[in-house]
Amino acid sequence: MKWFLMILVLFSTFLFFTSILQMILFRDKSLEKRMKRYLALNEKTSLDRNKFNLLLQMQLTKQKIRKQVLTKDKNSKLEMMLNRAGLELRPEEYVLFQWISIALTAGLLYLASDNFFLLMIGGIIGYLLPRMFVKIKQKERMTKFNENLPDMLSTVVGSLRAGFSFPQALKTVVEEAHSPIKEEMEIVLREMQYGSSVEDSLYNLKERMPSEDLDLMIQAILIQRQVGGNLATVLEKIVETIRDRTKIQRQVVTLTAQGRLSGIVIGLLPPALALFIYLIEPSYISTLFSHPVGIALVTVGFISGIIGFLLIRKLTTIEV
Repeated sequence: MKWFLMILVLFSTFLFFTSILQMILFRDKSLEKRMKRYLALNEKTSLDRNKFNLLLQMQLTKQKIRKQVLTKDKNSKLEMMLNRAGLELRPEEYVLFQWISIALTAGLLYLASDNFFLLMIGGIIGYLLPRMFVKIKQKERMTKFNENLPDMLSTVVGSLRAGFSFPQALKTVVEEAHSPIKEEMEIVLREMQYGSSVEDSLYNLKERMPSEDLDLMIQAILIQRQVGGNLATVLEKIVETIRDRTKIQRQVVTLTAQGRLSGIVIGLLPPALALFIYLIEPSYISTLFSHPVGIALVTVGFISGIIGFLLIRKLTTIEV
């Protein structure tokens, strides 16, 4: 009966997530198709009542979350975090997914074990999973941005040597670059067209993409605009510096791979082994969570594992 309930929960959750993803994530980005859809005069289209009620409930739920849960400061932080990750989600939609993840993970662990302690652990895991996903996407996007930054600067240098201005050089980058540099440069050009200065637009770019290489480029551009000089030559030197730093960083990552893997094993092996033993023979390990000595040993082991993981991570993190 328990496994049947788990299958029903998984199936219903899959259908629920699919419907939400179709309504939120897979939005049509084409302006022409959207105009044809909403402004078509010859075709008489009507929205189904059930679909209209579902969309209305979604909008009311998001507004309620925004008013009761998200403060102005928290809303801006979540919005910045989602923008850095390149996700087309609003802060209230992210909070809604976080609640669903908490309920789903906690419910599945409780149905599998019938233990209130695992229910709490599942809630914590469900709370952390969306944030971990966003952090991973943010790291991937930042890595891709840093990898393509030297090519972008080379394009800017070539455009400047050809006689283009800096905004025209950025327009050339937009035409030739790929994501995420293409989207970020489009935002910079749009801000300039709306009346923002070059300095403010570049500072906003730095806020969205906190990259050391990008910061070096922005500082060089701002100094050149204040004191003058050949911007193409300065950017060319910066490109060489960034390429050398990238080469050294890759060598450091290769040399510290074994240490980082050891830290991951030390951090994940004890809880994974404890969970595996609990699923096989719950009575064998339940003493650790019921007897005072066992609770003390689990607490000491947990703290020691965190300390060991942090120390190894600190030793293997080398700034270049």
